[in-house]
Amino acid sequence: MFKKILYPTDFSGASEKGLEYIKKLKEAGTEHVILLHVIDSRTLNEVRFYDGLEEKLKEETREDMAALAKQISKLGVEVESHIRVGVPFREILNMEKEDGDISLLLLGSHGKSNIEEMLLGSVTEKVVRKCTKPVLVVKR
Repeated sequence: MFKKILYPTDFSGASEKGLEYIKKLKEAGTEHVILLHVIDSRTLNEVRFYDGLEEKLKEETREDMAALAKQISKLGVEVESHIRVGVPFREILNMEKEDGDISLLLLGSHGKSNIEEMLLGSVTEKVVRKCTKPVLVVKR
């Protein structure tokens, strides 16, 4: 049913709980997971005075993504990883549209932001509202 999953992550606690669900979804037929991390361009624009920040963030993210991909591949699931720079909810929706075979999005309910939303984090809320595929939201 959910053969290909888009799993955006910011490496927060709620996001990392998604691994538990991937294990169960594997048992239900998931074959492929697309990992996506978006470096927020708005943050980069605010701190442009720090030369090389974008490359440093990308390098750190590559290491984190490789570790997460390794965990998922041990489950017997094919994994591909993507790092993008942009507005997180837009890049998640772009990835969903670009890959027409995605059958489910797996998102954490809240990200790393210190700003608490009433029900969902702002990125998750926007993705749920605008996404065309089913979305599984993992509570923190």
